[in-house]
Amino acid sequence: MTRARVAQDPMKAAVVTRYGSPDLVRVRDAPEPALGAADVLIRVHATTVNRTDCGELRAHPFFMRLFYGLHRPNRSIFGLDVAGRVEAVGASIRSFTAGDRVFGMCSSRRNGAHAEFVCVPETAVAAMPVGIRFDEAVLCEGAFYADAVLRKINLQRGNRILIYGASGAIGTAMVQLAKAAGAEVTAVVATPLLDLAKSLGATRVVDYRREDFTRSGETFDFVVDAVGKISYFHCRRLLNPGGKFAATDMGPWAQNVLLAVWSSITRSHRVVMPAPARIDGFANYLKRRMEAGELRAVVDRRYPLSAIADAYRYVETGRKTGIVVINVAAD
Repeated sequence: MTRARVAQDPMKAAVVTRYGSPDLVRVRDAPEPALGAADVLIRVHATTVNRTDCGELRAHPFFMRLFYGLHRPNRSIFGLDVAGRVEAVGASIRSFTAGDRVFGMCSSRRNGAHAEFVCVPETAVAAMPVGIRFDEAVLCEGAFYADAVLRKINLQRGNRILIYGASGAIGTAMVQLAKAAGAEVTAVVATPLLDLAKSLGATRVVDYRREDFTRSGETFDFVVDAVGKISYFHCRRLLNPGGKFAATDMGPWAQNVLLAVWSSITRSHRVVMPAPARIDGFANYLKRRMEAGELRAVVDRRYPLSAIADAYRYVETGRKTGIVVINVAAD
């Protein structure tokens, strides 16, 4: 079902016109996105600010501008996670109608969900599970990277995996998805987050403030850095013969990328990084995990759209747990 709309109606959005600090994120009027034939127009109820958004805002290191835009961001509205109600659908859409509650992930090549409305391809969203609030459904970005790592290392039932930084958006999702896959999960977190990691399914939890996890004498099939703060050289003693170190961040001087390339050349595959994946169908995969009770959101803080710059500032501290939600419309 579609409804007539006035083209380019104004909406409120967090607009970014140049690279820099969160001070440059301004909430102002912006044109409503144009609805394509294969698009779903969503009235955004909730979105997130995450490390990816902060990285796009800063465009650091400089070579990231090759992807984001050389002189200024290619897009003016960020935001990858989205949950809301379908406002209208394109002419070729048959799976959704106006009023449906949906969640999913926006493309990084078009304007995102830090706005009252966003257009996304039909394949990038799914119907929300029954009983889930909008602010509990904006978990796709962290789960997307977590799932990409687990697929890259080919995690199997019975494997032993250590996840460093198991309390962020990626880490909390990875613990749950690895547990659901039947792996034995060791989570490395700070003191206040031990109970959280256990509640997410970790078999063992290590407090990195009180214990040097690299000298525990244990070995694992996989070690994953979910926050970009350790290195392969720091953790290689933890790996079984044939074990792999995986990272979700490039690391200092892009060392993880370079090591992954070298490991591929030498065919040791000791260090791996996930390749960019397609978001088509991913929301439906997460819906099944959520309905099975295998995945839930961990919400740290909630901000209104008007205070989104404060959300960026908080995420940049590196102290967030799980996700930081932006409530755009009333639930």
